[in-house]
Amino acid sequence: MLRILKITSILFIGFSLFSINAQNGKIEGKVLDGELNDVLPFSNVTIVGTNKGSTSDFDGLYSIEVEPGTYTVSFSFVGYQTKEISEVVVKANEITRIDVTLNSAADNLQEVIVTTTARRNTEASVLNLQRKSVNVSDGLSFEGIKRTGASDVAAAVKSIPGVSVQGGKYVFVRGLGDRYTKSILNGMDIPGLDPDRNTLQMDVIPSNIIENIIVSKTATADMPADFTGGVVDIVTKDFPSRETYSVSAGGAYNFDMHFNSNYLKGDSSPTDFLGFDNGNRDIPISETLDIPSPVGDGLNDDGVSVTDITNQFDKRLAANRTTSPANFNFSFSAGNSYDVGEGTDKFGYQANISYRNTTEYFKDLEQNFFFKPIDLNETALTPNRTQTGDVGINTVLLSGLAGLSYKTDQSKYSFNVLHLQNGISRAGKFRTFTFIQDDIEVVRDNIEYTEKSITNFNLSGSHVNEDASWEVDWALSPSFSRINDKDVRVTPFEVVGENQFSIRPSTAGAPQRLWRDLEEINLAGKLDFTRKHELFGKSANFKFGSAYTYKQRDFRINNYNVLVKGNTVIPVNGNPDNLLLPENIWLSETNSGTYVQGSFEPANNFESNSNVASAYASEEFKITDKLKSIIGLRFENYQLNYTGVNNQGTLDLNDEQILDEADFFPSANFIYALNEETNLRASYYETTARPSFKEASIAQIFDPLSDITFIGNIDIQPSYISNFDFRYERYGENGQLFAVSAFYKKFTDPIELVAFPEAPNNQQPQNVNSADVYGAELEIRKNFGFISEGLSKFSVNANFSVIESVVKMSQQEFESRQLAARDGETIDDERDLQGQSPYLINVGLRYDDNEKGWQGGLFYNVQGETLQVVGIRNVPDAYTQPFHNMSFRLSKAFGEEKQSSINFGFSNILNDVIETNYNSFQAESRIYSRRDPGQQVSLGYSYKF
Repeated sequence: MLRILKITSILFIGFSLFSINAQNGKIEGKVLDGELNDVLPFSNVTIVGTNKGSTSDFDGLYSIEVEPGTYTVSFSFVGYQTKEISEVVVKANEITRIDVTLNSAADNLQEVIVTTTARRNTEASVLNLQRKSVNVSDGLSFEGIKRTGASDVAAAVKSIPGVSVQGGKYVFVRGLGDRYTKSILNGMDIPGLDPDRNTLQMDVIPSNIIENIIVSKTATADMPADFTGGVVDIVTKDFPSRETYSVSAGGAYNFDMHFNSNYLKGDSSPTDFLGFDNGNRDIPISETLDIPSPVGDGLNDDGVSVTDITNQFDKRLAANRTTSPANFNFSFSAGNSYDVGEGTDKFGYQANISYRNTTEYFKDLEQNFFFKPIDLNETALTPNRTQTGDVGINTVLLSGLAGLSYKTDQSKYSFNVLHLQNGISRAGKFRTFTFIQDDIEVVRDNIEYTEKSITNFNLSGSHVNEDASWEVDWALSPSFSRINDKDVRVTPFEVVGENQFSIRPSTAGAPQRLWRDLEEINLAGKLDFTRKHELFGKSANFKFGSAYTYKQRDFRINNYNVLVKGNTVIPVNGNPDNLLLPENIWLSETNSGTYVQGSFEPANNFESNSNVASAYASEEFKITDKLKSIIGLRFENYQLNYTGVNNQGTLDLNDEQILDEADFFPSANFIYALNEETNLRASYYETTARPSFKEASIAQIFDPLSDITFIGNIDIQPSYISNFDFRYERYGENGQLFAVSAFYKKFTDPIELVAFPEAPNNQQPQNVNSADVYGAELEIRKNFGFISEGLSKFSVNANFSVIESVVKMSQQEFESRQLAARDGETIDDERDLQGQSPYLINVGLRYDDNEKGWQGGLFYNVQGETLQVVGIRNVPDAYTQPFHNMSFRLSKAFGEEKQSSINFGFSNILNDVIETNYNSFQAESRIYSRRDPGQQVSLGYSYKF
């Protein structure tokens, strides 16, 4: 009995001690160097009046565990002003975050104490980074992301000034298109699920793994040169301060798209819900098999008949009507850190897995092509081909991220693995009328499946010497991506009578089966050195380094046509599934019926690789106490090699070097501090925009959904851009900001997508002479507390951009437009830049009540009319119309520690449509493309433990 009492007492005492310790809170944060754009390691952090304290580590981070209460925290470092922050409230089992910036004490080494009150606004740390940044930037912290209730980066990044998201995935900065915006992950280049885009697909990154998102709008020498609008750096968490787990789940319902019995769907495999095909859609025959013609017995040299080969192909060709499901998603994340050994070494891990399944149904989708009439007296646009139809799309996205970190007093190592698996099923029914080449009516069924995957490894390290005067950073980041279009089925029938359909030579084309495979390897590495020193008696940073990126792409297409011999009027009764029924397949006895033939095009099989070797040097120093400068020079050597043959056989390239550009990219940034809260900035930098592998090719890639063929241009050249930026910015309390910016960009040889004069559904990238872009931005983050204390929980985050773009046409384009000018029309040799929006408006009205857990907002975004397709001769220009996107979000956190939360969203409140129109002199606007995204409500729940 006595033994039991002793054990019980020990357990009770241990539990009591654990409970007391568990009731403590933490003060954590980062110490920044006010003189340099850097952290301040090894600074002293103490709790005034206690023996509690800590030292900032290699990353400038510190952590102190204290009992609940109100404290004053002191931050100091030799040669810097000491800063005390009072009224720091610590609650049990909660973390109070304080990020501070220490400024140099200049020549006066006596202690200077600056007393202030801790800011509790969650965006203060990112705004502080912006204020001290060497370039013009805007950002969003993890706390700011939580405010928006966004489940992925695409939903969160829209609240950053000057940023818009196209198609729910791709980031545009300052209205410039995807070509001029670059996204990186943890400072390293990473290809997206669409490797022909310069930006990563933002909706694939879950928001709960993000530390912050920084958008740099001007360049320094250590940044890659292939951007113009901005660089979006997504920084993931790598060292959690404590053990954390979280789960979330959600769903969305679109009033037009979900639970709709007219939804279209093709065939499926058992693994489609995981984002990949199980092999059901693989090519059923060998790619090298000789397919005989339906002549005589229809046998090849090996005795295999065209009938047997045709029978091996899946006979399902029709898009079938069914009921569409709603969207749903879930995610799980975990993280922790551990002390290693007896010193201050730490080991941490971070892991996340996310799943998203979305369904879209577009009714009466349009894709049309119009011409200017041959008669110059006529202005009304003439239809070349019109197409309407219904399309069903199911998208599965499975993503996983796992990371390990190890930190010592003077070094940190990180290893992250990211895998994205994406499966897209599309099915459509279309009705097409062609008017110029053939006056016919065509009905068409499409079934498509695209399987995409990308795996990225990131190994990085940072090291400092004992006094932190030298810092070395390095990173290696290989990526492997695959895109497979598996058994794309396009089945057009020419309507020749009541329930009569024909396959014959015409603009309708023959039924096709396509398999397209793209494999890409991306190897990136960099090495950076930073030397802290004194210049002109003031602190300075000399930075230099190098980087190398290698990319290789293999692309191939296997195309098979379904043809008919004998009577071209097939008794299919309008059902494509009847086309390959045994009774309709060719037989030698009857010498009639359907059969499969290969349609190999050499141009659609190519290999390409590129190398970018770079080196840079920059100096960050103060000219005066208020004027800081960052002067740098970057060198990049870009080489592009190509292997491929054109369809005519007249061009045969074998690892031919088609581009070899060695360029210097200077940059200069100046920041004049009017006071602690106000900066004047001026920047100059040179950048480039390079063609993608697909653009710098001789490939001819057909898109069965839009019926548009992309034609590569082996002679395309990189664009070069000179950039000038000016900005006035003033930072206030509680995350407030007022900024006015102006910028000018001079483009040489910009790349644009141009329609072919004879075939408007064929488009090719081409260089134009030059372009100029002028712009002004107004950014406001304002809390309404200045009106009344009762309105302090309301704030507005607004950004307005006005942009003017002017392209100097090539002589060929100018002359072709003159030849097609209507009577009375004056042709100017200047026009808008493709993809450049004339204005951009982002407005968010937010409500935040952290104590009660309520957060909400009404957000509005619109871009002005934007040139999408550059017309030539009789093909008019096509402009994307403004899409007025208004959405609402509301979230409520529950529990004493706000561990659980529920969020509600409503998107496209104005029920606008996405439309691109042809514009021509004195002509009524005609639709180029149109789709209705509908209105959607969403509901989600998350829990952290």
